[in-house]
Amino acid sequence: MPTISQVITANERVYWGGFFIIFGFTFFGGFLYTAVVSKLLPPSDNAIIFAIQNDRYYCFLVPLTLPVLVVAVYFYWLSMKMFKHA
Repeated sequence: MPTISQVITANERVYWGGFFIIFGFTFFGGFLYTAVVSKLLPPSDNAIIFAIQNDRYYCFLVPLTLPVLVVAVYFYWLSMKMFKHA
């Protein structure tokens, strides 16, 4: 039978796990709106939404980040190979 401290720790892990999942989905939705959906909508009278619609930074951010990600993953793989064989 688990002790009270183990139950509290498990409940706390579930809480923080759910929090981070909701946080990630929220930011993903915001990014998706900024990068894709706002470009498809008609021009807005709201100054903030109009600035997001005319922004080109986020449209290029993901495609330009992918090559950097590939290089980072390669260097991670290479360093793990060197560590295993050292």
